[in-house]
Amino acid sequence: MGYIEKGKFMNPCVQTTIAAIALAMAASAAAQNAAPHAQRVTELSNAVESKVIAWRRDIHQNPELGNSEFRTAKLVAEHLRKLGLEVKTGVAHTGVVGLLKGGRPGAVVALRADMDALPVTEQTGLPFASTAKAMWMGRETGVMHACGHDGHTAILMGVAEILTAMKEQIPGTVKFIFQPAEEGVPPGEEGGARLMVKQGVLNDPVPEAIFGLHVNSRMPLGRAGYRAGPLMASADGLKIVVKGKQTHGAMPWLGIDPIVIASQIVIGLQTIQSRQMNALVEPSVITIGAINGGNRSNIIPDSVEMLGTIRTLNEEMRRDIHRRIANTAQSIAQSAGGIAEVAITQGYDVTTNDEKLAERAARSLRDTLGGANVFVIPKVTASEDFSAYQKVIPGFFFFLGVVPEGTPPEKVFPNHSPQFWIDEAVLKIGVRALANMTLDYLSGK
Repeated sequence: MGYIEKGKFMNPCVQTTIAAIALAMAASAAAQNAAPHAQRVTELSNAVESKVIAWRRDIHQNPELGNSEFRTAKLVAEHLRKLGLEVKTGVAHTGVVGLLKGGRPGAVVALRADMDALPVTEQTGLPFASTAKAMWMGRETGVMHACGHDGHTAILMGVAEILTAMKEQIPGTVKFIFQPAEEGVPPGEEGGARLMVKQGVLNDPVPEAIFGLHVNSRMPLGRAGYRAGPLMASADGLKIVVKGKQTHGAMPWLGIDPIVIASQIVIGLQTIQSRQMNALVEPSVITIGAINGGNRSNIIPDSVEMLGTIRTLNEEMRRDIHRRIANTAQSIAQSAGGIAEVAITQGYDVTTNDEKLAERAARSLRDTLGGANVFVIPKVTASEDFSAYQKVIPGFFFFLGVVPEGTPPEKVFPNHSPQFWIDEAVLKIGVRALANMTLDYLSGK
């Protein structure tokens, strides 16, 4: 999003004095408008910070892929049990759910953190860098928390400790959801938020609202970004098999060339977004990420397989784009004498923040972080399975910046990069933000 300014690079493992002073000043200014519980949350978040950092580093050094978060789940469950919470394990394979009943009657709020890592070989050089390996898609790969889920999990563990310490003052119930497999599951398996919902994570008791956050390397440390309504895109898988007729590469007229057809389809698909959809409604993306076909330079193959992704921010547009993709691919193939078989697999839905809940949550963020540190961000074409919870109950999802201002762009790496890092000062910020948001909601603020 382009918020990073040039300046002196600061070690990602060290909270810099400048950043600490700036955040403290912002927190002090925000405290003037904060609810009575905010001061207690600040005190407890300061006290738990070293634990949260230690949890994050432990999880980072021992990452696990989707549906295999056994060690992480055990760490989380043991912590929640020590706090005296009601704990349920094995939800959606490795998910953990903790229930904290406040000392006063009130509503139910859910908080969610994702626990899984990515099949990425770490290149950060951190002293607690991952050296873990696992099998993914039939190949051995490095495993890394390259998206910040280690931070999300540690933050929610910290929030659980803080809210437990304030249990008697809480007017309601808090459900802590530690979710596996946000990044996806091995082929043929179910998992993630959809499976958690399917297995009843939003039942008994039913939350009125759910909150979640995501660390973001495109925003400065201590800043929070959000928007009401559609925030993150849906993500659907696309597979097109183009069938032609194999022949000698020197005599293409004796066959039907699926490679040429596939090339025309790639170009044709781009006209859907640029020429067929109303650009004033919502953005959309159709990407072909892989084309596989043929095995020799002088043989035109029988078929070509194309793999891609479809991103939309409107359900009606989503359905329309699916229809247009099939029509475009099949028509192009037919015009050349070939066949195009189109298969679209529905993935994550649009992550949509409830309008009224977003207004309340944003007010809480401004009270916690300071108004100057909370802003509306553009829509994001990446996706999140937090959307599965939002299909059932109102939800609010937001981003927290993790990079100290002044860090030069060449030292900033995006989520999913093997060099992705976070300034750990964001952990305490996340704890305070989620804890206050929960208490603000339950107290009717």
